[in-house]
Parts: sequence; C-alpha cells; structure tokens
Amino acid sequence: MCPTERDSGPESWPAAPLPPTRESVLERAVMVLRAFDVKHPVLTVSDLSRRVGLPKSTVHRLVHEMARLGLLEITPDGMRLGMQLFELGELAPRSRDVREAARPYMEDLHEATGATVHLAVLDGVDVVYVDILRAKHGPRLPSRVGGRLPAHATGVGKAILAFSGPEVVTGRVAAGLPALTRHTLAMPGAFHRALQSIRREGVAYDHEESSYGVYCAAAPVFGRGGMPVAALSVTGTTHRIDLPRLAPAVRTAAMAVTRRLQASV
Repeated sequence: MCPTERDSGPESWPAAPLPPTRESVLERAVMVLRAFDVKHPVLTVSDLSRRVGLPKSTVHRLVHEMARLGLLEITPDGMRLGMQLFELGELAPRSRDVREAARPYMEDLHEATGATVHLAVLDGVDVVYVDILRAKHGPRLPSRVGGRLPAHATGVGKAILAFSGPEVVTGRVAAGLPALTRHTLAMPGAFHRALQSIRREGVAYDHEESSYGVYCAAAPVFGRGGMPVAALSVTGTTHRIDLPRLAPAVRTAAMAVTRRLQASV
C-alpha cells in the first residue's frame, strides 16, 4: 500500500536465512528481537528457538539476560518486547526530527482531505512508517507506525527512490522487486520508467501496488543538500479517492515540511 502500508511487510515474510558462521552474542540478541512481529507479539522460548534456529538452552539464557536489561519482558504467556526498546526508538534523531517538522502539515493535510496521512522514511531497501493520521470515516487501514514495506511497492517509497542516488535505486533492484499484488512494479524496466515519471511530476502514486483496494498519492520531503529524507502521502481504500485532485495538496505539504527542515538545520 501506499503509506497505507499494511502490516504484512517483512514482518510476515519468511525469516532471512541465518548466516553460515557462528553468531556473536549481539547478533543472537538481534535475531531474537527480530523474531517478534505483528502476528507474533508474544513468543515462548520454544517459539524463539524455532524462529531463530538456536538451541532452547541458549535462547533461555539470552532472553533472561535481555529481560534484565529491559529489552524483553517475561509474561505468563511468554516473552514480549520491552519498553526500553520503545524509549530508545523515540530517541532516534532522523525519525524524531522529521516527524516533529512534519506533524503540523500532516494535520493540515488530514483536515483538508479527510484521508489517512502517512509519513515514512527509507531504511535500507524498505520504507518505515514513522507517523500516521487516520481518516475519521471509512474502513481502518492496516498500516501502523513502525511497519515497513519494500520501497518499490509503495507510493512513499517510490517518491523517495525517484530522487535518491542511483546506488540507492540499484540496491532496491538488486534486493529484488517482490510482487505484493498483481499491480506491483516487479520488473526493473517498468520500475525505472515509473521513477522517471515521478521525477517529472514530483508525485508518486500507489494504485493497489502494496495492497488490494488501497490507493495513495505521495511526495518527497528533502533535507539539507537536496536529498530526500522522507515522504508524505494521502491514502484511501476505494476508487472514489481522487488522487489527481489530492496530489497538489500532498506536494504542497511536502514542500512546506522541506522548508521547515532546511531552515532548522
């Protein structure tokens, strides 16, 4: 989906293959943290052992140490992520600064359009949603703050990639262009042509490319030096959403956020 990215991003994909060599303690801890997702917020030691491919005894020792440090919480049903992770995440400067700069304009855009407004940043080859203002009426979109999707399949992702350096685009293509729906731009040629169009128009669209029934218009937000640091979008769930009419509003809001960011540096 567009910033409407659903919760079926990498969280629901098969886990990445484990490295062939022995992992460090830190790598094992990260593997444990990444085993949790939207569909599996609570996991037992046995669950974690299966998902990360480590012996139960190793997982048992690791999770108790991580719980002592506040990275995990032990409940009667199993382990869940600890509040310490939330507190640390709130200190991440890139998402915090962009979110603070964008929030007033997101509120204006939300009020003017009545649509769901998303703010996302690029993380590797995926987009991560850092703020969402949901539409007051209509079905609730499955997007969530902290959710991620492959950048090529989303409006916000394409808006950022279109104005990024060639190595960033090459990285996304090299990682593959998985088809989330039959409308996803899964062929490199079509993907590159779409980015060229976005560079000309300044707006990216998602026509059911990330999720069926979801449409959005997105525009990039630029930081100092003219490089994209985020993207804003408006999203709806039916053909009734008038993306061409909403596109100028999205572009204007993104330009306002850009000016605020660049002025604050």
